[in-house]
Amino acid sequence: MYNNFFFKKILIVSCVVFLYSCDKDFNTIGDGLIGGNAFDFDKYTSGVLAYNQKIGPIQSNNLNINSLGILVNPAFGTTTANFATQLSLNSPNPVIGNNPVIESVILTIPYFSTLISTDTNGDQGYELDSIYGGTDAKIKLSVYESGYFMRDLDPTSGFQEAQKYFTDQNADFDGSKVGSRLNNDSNTSQNDSFSFSAAEYKETTMTDGKEVVTRTAPGMRLTLNSSYFKTKIIDGVAAGKLSTNEVFKEYFRGLYFKVEKSGSSPSALAQLDFKKGKITIKYKEDTSSTDNTKIEKSIVLNLTGNTVSLLEQSNTNTPYVNATNSANISTTLGDEKLYLKGGEGAMAIIELFGPDADNNGVADDLETIRNNGWLINEANLVFHVDASAMASADEPSRIYLYDLNNSRPVFDYAVDATAGTTAKNGKIVFGGLLNKEDITSGVYKIRITNQIRNLIKNADSTNVRLGVVVTEDINTTASSKLRTAGFSISQAPRASVMSPLGTILYGSKSTVPEDKRLKLEIYYTKPN
Repeated sequence: MYNNFFFKKILIVSCVVFLYSCDKDFNTIGDGLIGGNAFDFDKYTSGVLAYNQKIGPIQSNNLNINSLGILVNPAFGTTTANFATQLSLNSPNPVIGNNPVIESVILTIPYFSTLISTDTNGDQGYELDSIYGGTDAKIKLSVYESGYFMRDLDPTSGFQEAQKYFTDQNADFDGSKVGSRLNNDSNTSQNDSFSFSAAEYKETTMTDGKEVVTRTAPGMRLTLNSSYFKTKIIDGVAAGKLSTNEVFKEYFRGLYFKVEKSGSSPSALAQLDFKKGKITIKYKEDTSSTDNTKIEKSIVLNLTGNTVSLLEQSNTNTPYVNATNSANISTTLGDEKLYLKGGEGAMAIIELFGPDADNNGVADDLETIRNNGWLINEANLVFHVDASAMASADEPSRIYLYDLNNSRPVFDYAVDATAGTTAKNGKIVFGGLLNKEDITSGVYKIRITNQIRNLIKNADSTNVRLGVVVTEDINTTASSKLRTAGFSISQAPRASVMSPLGTILYGSKSTVPEDKRLKLEIYYTKPN
């Protein structure tokens, strides 16, 4: 028993000595790192060269999101967005019975919306997203049969490449429309005075003697010409025109959506996912050749297939025109204002680290950082919005920075795995989201830490030019071809083509006030 007690005492003393020694060693190491101040933490602001680049007519077929309407932007001008789409049969080769009679033809396209309230009767209130224009805004909307056939493959490539369609082809589709408009209802809210309403659609039906209310979230809902669809679709079945989707797309080449101003009313524009749209043809037919009892049936045409966004620019703002004129762009001193505009618009080109004064092929700031052995903790490009120029204009919620030389994302985009709830708010660490510093100004900040680290670490890495555009979908990084290549670009990000918005940012020219000038901010650790 004594021996056990003795050994316990020895064990306790040994543990105390051991822990003390460890603690002493730990404190000594800590003193060497922190107390000895082996590293300094600091911020460095590097030179940046930024200038404008006009984006002319650009490929706009088969986009994820398309604009429809008229947007008056005082900072840029007026954008009129028309649209064309093919149709496809939900069920090819339908069978039509005896004496078919069309009950209704309804075109529906959902809006982007959020449910915000439900009252005691079950009626629901919604808030619309991606609708630009006042609450009283209206447009004249006309939907036509399109006579323009949109091929899948380009014959000039020997049918080896997909056919491209461009933003400036509205005249081609407008000149090929067939007959009168299909949305010819006497209710002018369906055509001459159309508005993007946030009201839900309610339909009451009788089932087993009881009223059943069906509620549908807000969307475009147009009554189309029944006589036309009786001839085109019901009679077309007998002629074999609906036997397959390939035959049908040649026979019925699609729809052309044309927008115009509605009198003196302010205009509006919406972002729509047309692929979720459809035409529902409800009809009744006899159960047999001898029985006049009617049964209800339907044919559904989906708004899927080839599509094209058709954009027209007018009343263009003079400063925007001048700033994006190639004769006025300074690729050596940089531009005072950077104009980013979606669609057939404009972008900015960024060159990092300023000049190469000693002409050794390495920018001076980059050479300084390499020679000093700095360890990069974080690096950001910080863009300030010209608040006065954008005071009465809708601002894009996000901009996108990419490797312009290779038309691909930068490293920091690729390594950012943060997911978002919408197409606009993923990649949060990478950034580019509008941050309102106060009610009069805004900032876009984009992280390029890994991009800068790679340039510093690898002497053979190319200091590529960077492009900056507005974006409608941060997850879309593919590019669209320009119809005619500009002086320094031949393509631009597809997500920029989707966006109708624009913003004006302060550039890098020395005449820009220091607190607003575009900067590359680098936070680094400097060994002593």
